[in-house]
Amino acid sequence: MPRVLIALLAFAAGLPVLAADGVQIGEPSAMRNLVPAGALEKQAAQQYGELKRQAASKQALAPDDHPQVKRLRAIAARMIPFAGRFNPRAGQWQWEVNLIGSKQINAFCMPGGKIAFYTGILDTLKLTDDEAAMVMGHEIAHALREHARERMAKNQMTQLGATLLGELVGGGRYTGAFQLGGNLLSMKFSRDDESEADVAGLDLAARAGFDPRAGVSLWQKMTAANSRAPLEFLSTHPAGENRIREIERQLPAVMPLYEKARKPG
Repeated sequence: MPRVLIALLAFAAGLPVLAADGVQIGEPSAMRNLVPAGALEKQAAQQYGELKRQAASKQALAPDDHPQVKRLRAIAARMIPFAGRFNPRAGQWQWEVNLIGSKQINAFCMPGGKIAFYTGILDTLKLTDDEAAMVMGHEIAHALREHARERMAKNQMTQLGATLLGELVGGGRYTGAFQLGGNLLSMKFSRDDESEADVAGLDLAARAGFDPRAGVSLWQKMTAANSRAPLEFLSTHPAGENRIREIERQLPAVMPLYEKARKPG
């Protein structure tokens, strides 16, 4: 069967598509349209700003000249130019990258491109640049694929009840009418969301010239650290035995991107 036809069939089924130029994934859920993107990004910016203020008050917000801040921002600067592949809105985002002093093994990217790493994930896991890029790519992918927006819409749909489903999705009369609320920092995503973020993150990092094979070593480190003490990161990012296998399965699609990015000139 021709490769193009295989890709079209997979796309129609909503499955990840392996294309000649990397990974493609199905259209985001239409459910997310029930929550206005701009309003959610504004809420995320407010929560991110409050997080920075709290960290600064405890002298835990790393300064701009901190070596690890420079390192993380350099990684982000290489990846952000490719973000539009997964979400055209990313070109309008006011991206930020900050480092917070904490033993937590955690990192996140909120809607609108608000990224934060905790020193615990860098120090405890001794992340290489490639591994840090895998974490960042995964977190950015959650934001690009608007998983928080979709999750918020689904949660409120459950609260409203199935009787409104036809009007909300079919008629669209209530589009954008949902109230925003909740802590975006503690939001948990589904297994499908996590898998999608892994796949999109690998693609994003590979295009930026980071070795996608580091996704395997990253999760090996995560698994080993979690066996010693439960990780905060894994409370919202379940590990699962299939995670490394899925990353390995995607490597043939993303390694050419990495190799191309590493070629001089």
